[in-house]
Amino acid sequence: MFIYNIKVSGSKLFKIFAITVSLIIISVFIFSIYHIFSLAKNDPSGYSISSKEAIPIDAKNYTNILKSVHDDLNTYLGKTITFSGYIYRTYDFSESQFVLARDMMISSDNQSLIVGFLCNYPEIKKYKDYTWIEITGEITKGNYHGEIPIIEVTNLKEIQKPSEEYVYPPDDTYVATSTWL
Repeated sequence: MFIYNIKVSGSKLFKIFAITVSLIIISVFIFSIYHIFSLAKNDPSGYSISSKEAIPIDAKNYTNILKSVHDDLNTYLGKTITFSGYIYRTYDFSESQFVLARDMMISSDNQSLIVGFLCNYPEIKKYKDYTWIEITGEITKGNYHGEIPIIEVTNLKEIQKPSEEYVYPPDDTYVATSTWL
């Protein structure tokens, strides 16, 4: 039988404790940095910008994505998105052009502004203005009073007016990355 006589003084115990705590803090820091960088590369919702799958846009992220695509169009060219809104046309649109619009609340006294993506779909003339639809389409570059994104619609279906029909101004904390919408 072996007997060890270990003598530990208070200063040795403090050094062991300090080293252990330091290693734990460094490990947590390294893990946190790794986690932050891995989130920057991947969309937390599971969609990456290189995905051929249609990226859904909803009322919560609508204006953030609208702003990001307008600000950095080349990053989003060729990406497929799915979103809903109502048909809005102006006098200078061609027969196949429309805006898939939403009303954006701009003040607390219920003032709103029409926002949306300009879309192109040859069969749109079959639908009346203010009809609610959901589209899937590819982001392309076009010209309408300057260079803007235009959605080339590949799929369209009529829907009921959603319960959440309004969108809100872009969130100042939203940071678009080149890897996700």
